[in-house]
Amino acid sequence: MRTIQFREAICEAMSEEMRRDESIYLMGEEVAEYNGAYKASKGMLAEFGEKRVIDTPIAELGFTGIAVGSAMNGNRPIVEYMTFNFCLVGIDQIINNAAKMRQMTGGQFNVPIVFRGPTASAGQLGATHSQALENWFANTPGLKVIVPSTPYDAKGLLKSAIRDNDPVIFMESEQMYGDKGEVPDGEYVIPIGVADVKREGTDVTIVSFGKIIKEAFIAADELAKEGISCEIIDLRTVRPMDNEAILKSVKKTNRLVILEEAWPFASISSEITYIVQEQAFDFLDAPIQRITTADAPAPYSPVLLKDWLPNAGDVVKAVKKVMYK
Repeated sequence: MRTIQFREAICEAMSEEMRRDESIYLMGEEVAEYNGAYKASKGMLAEFGEKRVIDTPIAELGFTGIAVGSAMNGNRPIVEYMTFNFCLVGIDQIINNAAKMRQMTGGQFNVPIVFRGPTASAGQLGATHSQALENWFANTPGLKVIVPSTPYDAKGLLKSAIRDNDPVIFMESEQMYGDKGEVPDGEYVIPIGVADVKREGTDVTIVSFGKIIKEAFIAADELAKEGISCEIIDLRTVRPMDNEAILKSVKKTNRLVILEEAWPFASISSEITYIVQEQAFDFLDAPIQRITTADAPAPYSPVLLKDWLPNAGDVVKAVKKVMYK
């Protein structure tokens, strides 16, 4: 199997789907002439032309609204935000229009649209460029939310998102675009809403998603040296969430640690904790532990930023806590 970068997997998914369906187009800041801010649309302008790969002004409210109206009229737009922090300018169009149009029109209008771009922190970019907002969108009925962690998952899930008849939030990471992974040559899709057991284990379940899951693998390797076996579940899709995969694992290991790169209050880990205590409480041998960023805006200082972000050491401590070690 060939090895390609995360950005290449994204580009392949979009290009393959655009060859298959002429109603699909890409729009966003610098997606065309510049080949994408992160080169995730490299070569697409040359192949598909300026009517299907469209550079927009710095006006997220405007081009998000254009995309929603376009989707209601039979097109299937892909909207790239340079970062999801910038989509907040156009969040009214996402929450009040894209997410609600099917229900408010009694099913007369679908909104087949993908909103994609980087999420969470990417180094010293300051508080307004370092937010993980997946729980905001997951809180909204009508939206599906995907946060992949590998090139393989990114390609298969993005193809599914583009084909979906509902609006999908597809969140990537600036620090993952250069990551390499195995991706098959042939056609494949990954169903939305299906988690993946990335590592089998017997002693504790670690649930995570997105780039922060890398810290779980580092911690699991360290803990294995001490005889602690970690099972790692990659949610891949935050909404709809694969509750069954989580519950099945917890019923096997009897312990749960949740790792995410977001603030603690009303987080994805809060929702998972509720689901598990409601449906698998009697299987738990220890209180659930969650690991998040500090409950504060992201600092710019590299020393403070390192302390603000979750890391493998935090995972090791949480696992040992649920193991009573």
